[in-house]
Amino acid sequence: MKAGIVGLPNVGKSTLFNCLSNAKAQSANFPFCTIEPNIGIVNVPDPRLEKLEELVQPVRVQPATVEIVDIAGLVKGASKGEGLGNQFLANIRETDAILHVLRCFDNDNIVHVDGKIDPIRDKETIDMELQLKDLETVDKKLEKVKRAAKTGNKEAQKEEAVLLKIKTSLEAGISVRALEFSEEDYEDFVKPSQLITDKPVMYVCNVDEGAAVSGNAYVDLVREAVKDENAEVLVLAVGTEADINELDDYEERQMFLSDIGLDEPGSSKLIRSAYKLLNLQTYFTAGVKEVRAWTVDVGATAPQAAGVIHTDFEKGFIRAEVIAYEDFATLGSEAKVKEAGKMRVEGKNYIVKDGDVMHFLFNV
Repeated sequence: MKAGIVGLPNVGKSTLFNCLSNAKAQSANFPFCTIEPNIGIVNVPDPRLEKLEELVQPVRVQPATVEIVDIAGLVKGASKGEGLGNQFLANIRETDAILHVLRCFDNDNIVHVDGKIDPIRDKETIDMELQLKDLETVDKKLEKVKRAAKTGNKEAQKEEAVLLKIKTSLEAGISVRALEFSEEDYEDFVKPSQLITDKPVMYVCNVDEGAAVSGNAYVDLVREAVKDENAEVLVLAVGTEADINELDDYEERQMFLSDIGLDEPGSSKLIRSAYKLLNLQTYFTAGVKEVRAWTVDVGATAPQAAGVIHTDFEKGFIRAEVIAYEDFATLGSEAKVKEAGKMRVEGKNYIVKDGDVMHFLFNV
């Protein structure tokens, strides 16, 4: 599962990517500095993993990860190939969620591609390009579907109605994620179309250091503009995060954060939010050899969770021994959890809960 960082050129995308992944993507004060998408595998900060490590004292610890893609800056006309548009749009299509970076700071030394700071206009520019690309996709599909619908094909007629609804909305500047469909229509017709504006989105407001805690007037405008989108707005001082990242000493980093009024790096919040945006959750395995966080989709069953470790675990699944994280953390060990009668045995239909500590029994 991948989250793609998008935005206009020079809004702080590559600097943010560097903060998240510690990879040094090229970052310079001119557009199209990033051409190939940079991909980073980022650890998901999780205090529960630290607590399990403290209690179990394993040989090694393995956190959950999420894949972040730094996609080059889009410009007006990208849907028609302006800039490096087609390539960038193809890169966005391959991601599962969008982290949309908006410039919400003034700095005369960093040029803006449109000459003036206006995060709402920037957002609308990107939205329009993505909507136009989706409109192109929908129009192509409609051509085929309409022919089949004319022959009386009931399935094609249903798909035509759904596609026409999407087309009308896109022409009115409304993204697909803002529309409502029946579960059946969504699974059969919308999801297979892989439309860019159907992807979940989070807006990252890139502010200066003084606005890192409370935001600023630009952020207020963004919050107002997206209030009907069911999208999270995260405030991040990307340049400051980059400075903190350069410090090797943990204590120094904590002092820097404390000085600007933060209890943790904003990048940690962003990674956790991206993980949630991708509809992912974590379960743990905890033994003396390894304490590990495993990633599963929200709603995954116990056998599916077992399959993340190894496909044989899913095929030969018998049962799972499950401890709620809170019980493990409170009682302090697996043995004490068992003594207290807090370990559960669950079967194939068990839906995994975020934070479950699990042990699988299987037979292949």
